[in-house]
Amino acid sequence: MVSSSHEAMHRIFQKDTALLIRSLQRLLHVPFPEPRDIMTLDVDLTEIEPVERRCDTLLRVDTDDGNYLFVIESQGKKDEAKRGSWPYYLSYLYEKYHCEPVLIVVTQSAATARWAAKPIQFGLPGWSSLTVRPMVLGPDNVPVITDRHEAERDVPLAVFSAITHGRGPGAAAILGALAAALESIDREAAGMFAQLTRSGLVDPRAKEIWEELMTATKYFFDHPFAVKEREEGREEGRAEGREEGRVEGRAEERAEAVLNILSLRGIDVPPAVRARVTACTDLDQLAVWVERAVHAAGADDLFHDGEGREG
Repeated sequence: MVSSSHEAMHRIFQKDTALLIRSLQRLLHVPFPEPRDIMTLDVDLTEIEPVERRCDTLLRVDTDDGNYLFVIESQGKKDEAKRGSWPYYLSYLYEKYHCEPVLIVVTQSAATARWAAKPIQFGLPGWSSLTVRPMVLGPDNVPVITDRHEAERDVPLAVFSAITHGRGPGAAAILGALAAALESIDREAAGMFAQLTRSGLVDPRAKEIWEELMTATKYFFDHPFAVKEREEGREEGRAEGREEGRVEGRAEERAEAVLNILSLRGIDVPPAVRARVTACTDLDQLAVWVERAVHAAGADDLFHDGEGREG
């Protein structure tokens, strides 16, 4: 059964296929030529014999220097059977398409990345008949993006960073930068990337923080949390007959998100801080506090900028 995090990895590449080229050039320092065209191919590698073999994502990349097949595999853990399947994939695809196959493994586990990067060799010791050297993208070579401006410059890579590194105490800062970066792109893409991020996160606490960040924002249009927020806001507005009702409802939800993010990060919230946050009705101020909540070392840090100024 394919997991949601497994599927999210490949939907990111399919949404922005140039991301894969940039990853090879920037992260692995592979001088891959600039593509003229990229197309998604059928991933079914089954022969006439009743043996089913299927890779995760298959892309054809045409360049001025030649045509390539990118065989992309998501790997959650070590699987020795893959060391037989992967060489088969490459040989079969070369014969079928007459293009150079390139095996790329993506993983959220550093240990799995080290395992996958080991060359696969068949033949005599010192005289290999076949050698397969996977390219591996994982926690050790995908950057940790915690700065919103860096995330804005490459939103798909920021999504991949969040999925790859979305565990442990640093997850909140990564997710906060990504949430802010989504405001810089069109609403449809923001909604898609936000949903892919949620699907790709495997750590329950990181997923909760992401949900709180998405609940607190108004640009996340297609996520179920946002749909619920809009529906509740419209219902409240109809019941009270004024715009103030909707604004007040959004302020309450945003204030709750601030407090929930702090709580999920294990930060104690004193009564005075809680009272100040819940009393605030300024949506812009609450948005600032949401962003600070993912970085704050203590609850009081909500009320000071990076230079210690009150606000």
